[in-house]
Amino acid sequence: MKSGPSPFKRLKRHLLASPLDVLITLLVLALFGWITATSLHWLVVDADWRVVSQNMPLYAFGSYPSDQRWRPLLWIALLIGLTLMTLLGPRQGWLRKALPLFWIAMVPFGVVLLAGGIGLLPIPSHAWGGLSLTLLLTACSGVLALPMGILLALGRQTSLFVIQRSCSVYIDVMRAVPLIAVLFFGQLLIPLFLPMHLEVNRVLRAVLAFALFAAAYIAEDVRGGLQAIPRTQHEAAAVLGLSTQQTLLLVVLPQALRTALPALTNQAVGLLQNTSLMAILGLVELLGISRSLLANPDFIGRYLEVYVWLAGVYWLVCTAMALLARHLEHQLSPTTSATAKR
Repeated sequence: MKSGPSPFKRLKRHLLASPLDVLITLLVLALFGWITATSLHWLVVDADWRVVSQNMPLYAFGSYPSDQRWRPLLWIALLIGLTLMTLLGPRQGWLRKALPLFWIAMVPFGVVLLAGGIGLLPIPSHAWGGLSLTLLLTACSGVLALPMGILLALGRQTSLFVIQRSCSVYIDVMRAVPLIAVLFFGQLLIPLFLPMHLEVNRVLRAVLAFALFAAAYIAEDVRGGLQAIPRTQHEAAAVLGLSTQQTLLLVVLPQALRTALPALTNQAVGLLQNTSLMAILGLVELLGISRSLLANPDFIGRYLEVYVWLAGVYWLVCTAMALLARHLEHQLSPTTSATAKR
């Protein structure tokens, strides 16, 4: 059996085939080397990272009371531990089977830890901030938006005209309105419609605004998954004697969500990044912390360091989310499921 061309021959064929290819390759390599050397020199020599190192607790917890910072720290540590356990842990055993329950419990557990109650000192929401607030906004909004999006997708597929039309109008309106307008409505206009004695938490208003907005996009992703299910699946379920509700819950919806998982992952990553808009409305998440630090006379002009640091944090979190989604997609694939059963 003949082996393919060596790596050097392939490289020569693609990059050094003619004098022009050689010139372009050398120019690209020189440009890449110059950018790399300049970036490393700035990172190591020119950059002043004190704006990050001296304010690490602010980036992690915001203005959370210093004697209670163990609570958001514990929650972030548990999230990191669960992520590592999911990606690198054993493939078999009771712990692997319990991981979905642990992930589901992380959202209410994080709310209780940050807000207080059940023996913990209550902490007002205006003291929350930094990475812990960013993760909490993303998690709570996603937990609310996913079932809302599924219901909207099913409503848009139903034969009941009123429900179908209402869901369609909601989805079309939400997708036509900028997110910042929805957030302004949630933060500034909703209190005007409430009674004087009733006040809704600012974080809760932000979560609701994010969830209502993201649900419209999730509904379209789920609808695409529903349309990808062949009609034969419905017919096979009917032959087995399953009712319409059983067919939907046991046959159609699991396959639709598996098909829509890459698009849903994209929505989750976008939701995390969109939480930075709350800095405009006064919530001090990661970007809000950075804006407040740049107003400090000691750190004026350190914009590049701050935003490079922010980009690195967002990249790490988004990469972790993408890896978790890829792992889940692999676990839910039919070939993997069949192999696991054997």
